Amino acid sequence: MVKFNRFTLSNGLRVIVHEDNTTPMAVVNILYDVGSRDESPEQTGFAHLFEHLMFGGSVNVPVYDAPLQKVGGENNAFTSNDITNYYITLPSANLETAFWLESDRMLSLAFSEKSLEVQRAVVIEEFKQRYLNQPYGDVWLRLRPMVYKHHPYRWDTIGKTIEHIADAKIEDVKAFFKKHYNPQNAIMVVGGDVKLEQVKELAEKWFAPIPPGEKYNRDLPQEPSQQDERRDTVTAKVPVNDIYIAMQMPGRREPQFYAVELMADILSRGHSSRLYRTLVKDKQLFSEVHAFAFGSLDKGMFVLEGKPTAGVSIEEAEAALWAEVEKLKVEEVPADELTKVQNKTESTMIFSEMSLLDKAMNLAYYELLGGAELLNTETEKFLAVTAAEIKAEANKLFRKNNSSTLIYLAEQ
Repeated sequence: MVKFNRFTLSNGLRVIVHEDNTTPMAVVNILYDVGSRDESPEQTGFAHLFEHLMFGGSVNVPVYDAPLQKVGGENNAFTSNDITNYYITLPSANLETAFWLESDRMLSLAFSEKSLEVQRAVVIEEFKQRYLNQPYGDVWLRLRPMVYKHHPYRWDTIGKTIEHIADAKIEDVKAFFKKHYNPQNAIMVVGGDVKLEQVKELAEKWFAPIPPGEKYNRDLPQEPSQQDERRDTVTAKVPVNDIYIAMQMPGRREPQFYAVELMADILSRGHSSRLYRTLVKDKQLFSEVHAFAFGSLDKGMFVLEGKPTAGVSIEEAEAALWAEVEKLKVEEVPADELTKVQNKTESTMIFSEMSLLDKAMNLAYYELLGGAELLNTETEKFLAVTAAEIKAEANKLFRKNNSSTLIYLAEQ
């Protein structure tokens, strides 16, 4: 159980405090409720571009990392389709430095053509290296638009195309910042060797003067249920053939999510999982095979992926994948198998509570989901899933007319 207190500033900033005096360290985590789903279809990649711009210095602090390094701190960030998350870890004695830096860039991020040009170049290079010039790197650029035809999940966080980043104008960047990077669109978690009253005092000092920003209503086009089988085959410079089969799945806030997440573990968590044991070890049809669930806030994506071994045809390999998931549709998972994956999930949750940073990030994310207290009931929801529920969800999920199949063929 993760204990915490919370309060909200007059400008709408939600603050969660987790006191843990077992360490002389502190963490300040700020989650902004903005991801690539909030971008215009004509200006994609902006949320990720902003992750980079936020480290480009502010009006008052030209080099963001310099003051932090002087006090023994570290920082980083990540962007997803749903959120952008920034965090600082540092000795708790220097906690105020983190408040100063984070509040400063929330209020006074430097918007210069030079900073935009530098970070634009960095993002474009990342686009090329990780997505265009790497084997299978463009998989999500190809697969997402197959799964999603209406929802903005149809593009990846890096963006649809390099041109959207290359053409980003300073006025567009400023407008994106003004809309999304403000107190009422943020959740701050402060954890570690801190005191509630100390955090309240620092939050009032550094964040309360920041204007709340204008409230807007997110009105995203929702993805209708898929009712047609979708396929694409590409020949590319990849080491071996590869198969991706994606299915639409429940969103993160839906109760059915827990059964689907456990299905992914049953299929491919560890060497005793079904896909590895049957398709890699016993039948030797695949050199590697995986199943994973994208727990997006809106409708998610369940993916089967495998690289057939030499001499195994795409047709045979694909049929083998479908045969394995078909078993989940017709037979209930044995009690001991279900208990095993539930216990593994419970262990993962327990281990996440041992890391100060993990706790801070989780508290912020669950606050966004509906309340930080949900973190403390998450394990119970996984443990409550029944074999009958898994079978029912498997029948909804694993349908050919709910599938988008992307085949990579290695150039000969």
